[in-house]
Amino acid sequence: MNGKTRQHRPRQQTATQVAAERAKRARFQAERPGLAALLATGDYTDPVSQGEYWELRQTLLRLKSLREAAGLSLADVSERTGIDRAALSRLENGITPNPTINTLTRYAEALGKRLVVTVQDHSA
Repeated sequence: MNGKTRQHRPRQQTATQVAAERAKRARFQAERPGLAALLATGDYTDPVSQGEYWELRQTLLRLKSLREAAGLSLADVSERTGIDRAALSRLENGITPNPTINTLTRYAEALGKRLVVTVQDHSA
């Protein structure tokens, strides 16, 4: 490394949020509910559709292509974003199924780009 330290941005949660998350995890471990039960209780929302996943994959492949065209390594982008290199690799390879807008924005900004989110009509 070049002497720079990585930034770790821990999640900011209140004590109530932490307790609620721990309780939900403990209940899940005890009950092992299926997808239908999770959807019924509201503990899990609908899975990402194939179309939504495909659009996300195209965006991530575009970011990877731009990174490579700029001659930047994952380590370079990691230093610019504060996102762990392994996390960036998982993102680019589709292993991270639902990245945050913040993560995608930081990645795009590290490449000198801007993330644009639009709303479109469903195609028939």
